[in-house]
Amino acid sequence: MKHGQLISLNVGMPTIMQYNQKDVATGIIKIPVYERLELYWEHFEGDGQADLKHHGGKDKAVCVYGYEHYSFWEQELGRPLPFGAFGENLTISGLLEPEVCIGDIFQLGNAIVQISQPRQPCFKLAALYQSPKMPLKVQETGFTGFYFRVLQRGTVNFNDKLIRLLKHPQAITVEFANRVMHHDKNLIDDREMLLSVLELSASWRSTLEKRGLGIKSDNSERLIGRKQTEK
Repeated sequence: MKHGQLISLNVGMPTIMQYNQKDVATGIIKIPVYERLELYWEHFEGDGQADLKHHGGKDKAVCVYGYEHYSFWEQELGRPLPFGAFGENLTISGLLEPEVCIGDIFQLGNAIVQISQPRQPCFKLAALYQSPKMPLKVQETGFTGFYFRVLQRGTVNFNDKLIRLLKHPQAITVEFANRVMHHDKNLIDDREMLLSVLELSASWRSTLEKRGLGIKSDNSERLIGRKQTEK
């Protein structure tokens, strides 16, 4: 069973950025730390989010991003990127979106975590890189990363391994979930297949169920940034 390696452990508290001549409160700026941190039910020690409606909480306690994607974005942005460049708590190698599934369970240090959903790109990435198209590019590439919920609290060191304890039996990958959410929106069977995974986060479940009923969600506003004060 394939495992992953933690490349960097990143945390940061909310701060203010300027974007479109407005102050934007955000927790997207994460700085690498080279020590052991406590992982609580909803966040790492020393970490926080500015918009608790759309970020954080039990289903999105830990943001994870693949280091293998960094070279693509460095070429796209024309500059080297530091660890934590996508607001992730864990920069990892060896576990990309086509290789991990909603509901997979991992040991991280002496904590236990579970994949709950893909990372949802929002306009804070645009603010961070002063690039309005950045969230859409992340969505289109599928290089989104994903979130963990915490099943068992514990401590995590900056060089720990991510040991997969259980591959979810339905094997619905993060890549598949991204495709259903962002690309093949009208494929009812695929949407129902994703919804059948009980471990899918409450926010993604709500969005997909509303889509099935023809109810508009606020995801498009988050993507392009009309809600400038939220994160």
